[in-house]
Amino acid sequence: MNVTRGFAGRPRVRNDGLPPGQYDARDDWPVLSAEVTPELATSQWTFTVDGLVAEERTWSWDEAHALPPSAYEGDIHCVTSWSKFGVRFSGVSLDAFLDLARPAAEATHAVAYSHTGYTTNLPLADLTGGRAWIVWEYGDEPLPAEHGGPARLIVPHLYFWKSAKWIAGIRLLDHDEPGFWEQNGYHHRGNPWEEQRYSGD
Repeated sequence: MNVTRGFAGRPRVRNDGLPPGQYDARDDWPVLSAEVTPELATSQWTFTVDGLVAEERTWSWDEAHALPPSAYEGDIHCVTSWSKFGVRFSGVSLDAFLDLARPAAEATHAVAYSHTGYTTNLPLADLTGGRAWIVWEYGDEPLPAEHGGPARLIVPHLYFWKSAKWIAGIRLLDHDEPGFWEQNGYHHRGNPWEEQRYSGD
């Protein structure tokens, strides 16, 4: 598969807080997906933490909402060069789920997987310590399906392909296991401030 390095589109607006190579999308939120948007009802949605954990756990929609609420307010950055400033996502910190599953000492990495089959890999350190969330609201409204609703992972300090839409679970591993885009030329970590867009960057 060829890797497309960026997309042409509307005129780009600069912002001094942008990572290198990014533009401010302002009120736009482009929809870019590797898959067709699924029809996933909240009654069908579940979230699982499995792999190298003391106890594999699965939460229903209501059970996930019963965990302590948490929100992210800040910026997000897409590998296709757009950024959005001052966004707000609400849900539950991923730490709350991991604390209940109890990661094994040997767990170093994770694969996030979606109800559609999409996967992406992350170091476990990028998912803990208040750095990642499972969210179901954007700007105090239900998260739209085209943006990953009913719930998605967000890891906002990394490029947004790491924030898997339609999240189904996190599998903890003792090694790095490339996900969908990483197998097709994208960087394994995806730090926007270091322009880690593609393998070798």
